[in-house]
Amino acid sequence: MSPKLTIAYESVDASPAPAANPGDRIDAMFEAAEERHRAARRVVSMLLRALVYLGALLTTAVLLFLVGYILVNGVPYLTPSLFEWEYNSTNVSLMPALVNTLLMAALSLLMAVPVGVGSAIYLVEYAPRGSRFVAVVRTTAETLQGIPSIIYGLFGMLFFVTALHWNLSLLAGACTLAIMVLPVVMRTTEEALLAVPDAYREGGLGAGRLRTVFRCVLPSAVPGILGGVILALGRCVGEVAALIFTAGSIAQIPNFAGEGAMAVFDSARTLAVHMYALASEGLHVNETYATAVVLLVMVVLLNLLATFAAKKMNKGGTDD
Repeated sequence: MSPKLTIAYESVDASPAPAANPGDRIDAMFEAAEERHRAARRVVSMLLRALVYLGALLTTAVLLFLVGYILVNGVPYLTPSLFEWEYNSTNVSLMPALVNTLLMAALSLLMAVPVGVGSAIYLVEYAPRGSRFVAVVRTTAETLQGIPSIIYGLFGMLFFVTALHWNLSLLAGACTLAIMVLPVVMRTTEEALLAVPDAYREGGLGAGRLRTVFRCVLPSAVPGILGGVILALGRCVGEVAALIFTAGSIAQIPNFAGEGAMAVFDSARTLAVHMYALASEGLHVNETYATAVVLLVMVVLLNLLATFAAKKMNKGGTDD
């Protein structure tokens, strides 16, 4: 049989092709569109992941560069004379500034933390939720966090130094720093309390609100509260502008042994102000880098200590 006849017989015997179902065609179109969307989402996800990795890499590189630069330039000049108890123009000792930094930070946090934590407890646990007063206080605290430190320094100079006649003193600087870090402590404590589930509060019903707050709510919020304290501590240790106007720059330790509590009215230079003074003079640049190394190490140790305390307190609260 010829090929033409074979094709003719096959065409006669073949049944007609079924008509395409419109529903199947629509499903195919949707699947194709979904596939294109999935491909676009994969591309966007890859770009965002690359941006995140790039940002993390840049941040880590900048941090390592700064720390490495300070260590390379400062560690060789950490000499014993730099840690002598008394400062003079020859040794430019940082020891008085180191002691003053610890005193300034401790005194500032001693004033700011109780007020900030207490204010946050009132706003979250006692004040009516959604009230206008709470909104005004939160807005005010957030606004105060954005005010430059030089403004706080000018306020401290006009109020504590001039109006109250405290002169340039440890107490004037500590009060100024306490006002600076108060919004930070209050807002972080408030956010930590808001993050505590309401089940903790309901579990203390019948025990009194105050007892419930201190026995059930606060222990769960301790890590967040200490996070705010760490931020406040870092700002206290590294502040310069506000302390120049309020605490002065005399490199001596307040004479608590001879003056008692009145020594808080003595002028005091912190490590950050000490670095600024040495860098401004331009005569002891190497000692400035060495002071930066000590300041960096002190901040890291204080942060590690606060983090360790937070973990221990959180573990103790969990065990209870």
